[in-house]
Amino acid sequence: MHVLSTLILSSVGLTLAYELPANLKAIYDSHKTGKCENVLAKGFDDGQSEDDKNMGYCGDIDGAIYLYSTSGAYGDMDIDCDGANRLEGDCYNDGSGQSQTAFMDELTEIEDLDAGIHPYVVFGTHEYDPRDDGMKALSVMAIVCGGKLHYGVWGDTNGHTATGEASLSLGQLCFPGEGITGDSGHTEKDVLYIGFKGKGAVPGNKADWKAKNSKDFEKSIKSIGDKLVAGLGSAGSEGWVDESSSSFTTSARTTTKTKTRTLSSTPAASTTAKARACHLD
Repeated sequence: MHVLSTLILSSVGLTLAYELPANLKAIYDSHKTGKCENVLAKGFDDGQSEDDKNMGYCGDIDGAIYLYSTSGAYGDMDIDCDGANRLEGDCYNDGSGQSQTAFMDELTEIEDLDAGIHPYVVFGTHEYDPRDDGMKALSVMAIVCGGKLHYGVWGDTNGHTATGEASLSLGQLCFPGEGITGDSGHTEKDVLYIGFKGKGAVPGNKADWKAKNSKDFEKSIKSIGDKLVAGLGSAGSEGWVDESSSSFTTSARTTTKTKTRTLSSTPAASTTAKARACHLD
């Protein structure tokens, strides 16, 4: 069946994933050297060791911001369970989460994001706000993980210096066979997080904020994500604000995670080392 090209069957059930289009694969391969000409911010850690400040935010891709490592890699994926129902399901063992996410005040259809339903990325730190470089809160992001493409939203920020963190639902979409929980993430630095500049990346009421599961939410923002990704490597996506169709289709408050996480601005220890966050007010 032709649909098998865009679906992955895993031991935990049917997980939707999208194949990498050629332009995004080329971007992934060319930028993983760790070189960045347009450094937007640097000196951050990967959440495993605060002494290893080799993570940064790069603007080398027109119309976009991505997380990179000077060691020649991208980011890992520690798990964030902040927001609504933060101890439900596989977030049961998340001992230091917070009951709200960074942009909950901007949500109109729901009270807050739910880490078990909404695939969101923790992007930015207390020292760097991607909005200063053109990103909008709750905008669509593209995530290359497990060799596939997923879409999420920019939903939270980190109150310390840690990077490479995403909601439980995004972690489970990306790595369905790794036993992802609130206390267990993906440690390899092979995840490319891409944020898009401009209001065209904000889904607003086109997103199914009241979705019952992560796959339905992701599908609701896929058309926007496809258009944004299609613009990468050409004129960039910064100027995309209209509703024109694309020929491309694919087959602050903050938080920090650790497993050293914090409930406020003072870090607290746990087991995987991601300094989870205090909110940026």
